[in-house]
Amino acid sequence: MMLSCSALVVGLLLSQVRGFLSPSEDDNIPEEWVLLHVVQGHIGAGNYSYLRLNHDGRIILHMQSLKGDADLYVSDKTLRPSFDTYKLQSVTCGQDVVVVPGDFARPVGIGIYGHPSHKESEFEMRVFYDQTVPQDPFDKGSYTSEDGHKQKKSPQAAEEDFQEEESIFWTILIGLLKIILEILF
Repeated sequence: MMLSCSALVVGLLLSQVRGFLSPSEDDNIPEEWVLLHVVQGHIGAGNYSYLRLNHDGRIILHMQSLKGDADLYVSDKTLRPSFDTYKLQSVTCGQDVVVVPGDFARPVGIGIYGHPSHKESEFEMRVFYDQTVPQDPFDKGSYTSEDGHKQKKSPQAAEEDFQEEESIFWTILIGLLKIILEILF
């Protein structure tokens, strides 16, 4: 009887230790999400640390405050979001989660703020790509290359195409004006 009680206590302790050592947040992460990056850092009270997200698609930012309280601010309008200028935020004491929609303009600015209630905050952020969201095949900013891979057209490429069309237009117009002037004179 005493042996079975001690075995039960040891089993209970082992399950508690295993639960402590393996983070429970991994249990909530779907298999369809792909881990892209793991970022760890320290941030002083009242200070910001900035990151830039260039990856397309629906992105999930999982940030855990390991020490202190780090808060998360996200924007597609500025690369230096703060508690005054942001589109998405998570300001909990512990785990912060922000889902960046696929239609956010890239690059996306990520601001990590060290809350003044702690002298220093330590954080770990995991960046996931959600594969369950289908990509839009009619996206105007993309094209299929000769080798069959989908590639993104940069804004510079679109501007260069416009300038090339404009250049052809002016060349034709000047040519026509020269012909008209030769006929008249």
